[in-house]
Amino acid sequence: FGSSRLSIQSPRHPPTGGPGLCSTAMGMKYLGAYLMAVIGGKESPTAADIKEILEAGGIDFEQGMIDRVIARMDGKQAHELIKEGYGKFAACGGGGGGGGG
Repeated sequence: FGSSRLSIQSPRHPPTGGPGLCSTAMGMKYLGAYLMAVIGGKESPTAADIKEILEAGGIDFEQGMIDRVIARMDGKQAHELIKEGYGKFAACGGGGGGGGG
């Protein structure tokens, strides 16, 4: 299996890898819930939408973090931000999967 850089953050399993990783990983759940709401048809998701998604998954949250995502996304379209950022991801290249067997 080797080591993996992907980790699921939860209060019962503290993050490893330093303080930057923790805050980034923790913030991703809020953005992920926001994007789930967008995919679900909400053009501009509300704090209540994000909270509902996180609660449905049994995920702990901080209202202040939800409010921060809503404030930062105010007036922005998720698909436009993804489009702008896609070029940055493409510049990183991609590795092929390991051989099976």
